Amino acid sequence: MKRILKIVGLFSTTVLLFNCGGGSGNGGNEEVVNEAPSKVTLTYPTQNLLCIDNTIPFDWSDATDPNQDNISYKVEIATNRELTNIVKSQTSTTSTATILLDKGKAHYWRVTAVDSKGKEGAPSEVFAFYTKGEGETNIAPFTAELVKPEDEGTISGATIILEWKGADSNTSDTLTYDVYFGEEANPTTLKQENLNTNTLEVSVETGKTYYWKVNTKDNFGAKSIGQIWSFTVN
Repeated sequence: MKRILKIVGLFSTTVLLFNCGGGSGNGGNEEVVNEAPSKVTLTYPTQNLLCIDNTIPFDWSDATDPNQDNISYKVEIATNRELTNIVKSQTSTTSTATILLDKGKAHYWRVTAVDSKGKEGAPSEVFAFYTKGEGETNIAPFTAELVKPEDEGTISGATIILEWKGADSNTSDTLTYDVYFGEEANPTTLKQENLNTNTLEVSVETGKTYYWKVNTKDNFGAKSIGQIWSFTVN
């Protein structure tokens, strides 16, 4: 009996020692989650600026990183507000960059902070600016900027308010809007022409998806074609 008790006691001690060894194989350290850098704020060129020169000094706020990683910045410049037609894209290790662009064009830009592990933060908002051409007197307006409803969002109601922003680097110009609205993915139905406000109420039906765009015109006849937005009614 004493021999059996000794064996049981030895086994218990071994289990206790094993359990006290602890550790999960990584020294007890929890895995560090890599978090994205913060969103930056654009400083220059300011929103809807008319740039006389086409060598542009871009400037934005510094981002911060929760893991204290080194940060770089991805600068994207396009000729459309949705930034699908990128004309310049470059990386900067500081919150400034000087970029040469074509003259006589509307440009749209944003900046995204990226940490040293490749984790991207949320992109900045998109700013518009115009690089003036030689001898150019009148400049086309910027494309309309969406306010509501959210693009590709879902909404409720039998009537809704479409809302957008318009801007022109010629600040003295008067802007009007042609609104196209319908169930076609490329809306061709002119809902309202020569609208001098930036809202329009429309009737909608449950279960349908609607598409719309706003073309912006100035009082000299220059026009910009808007991008297509959509929403679904639940």
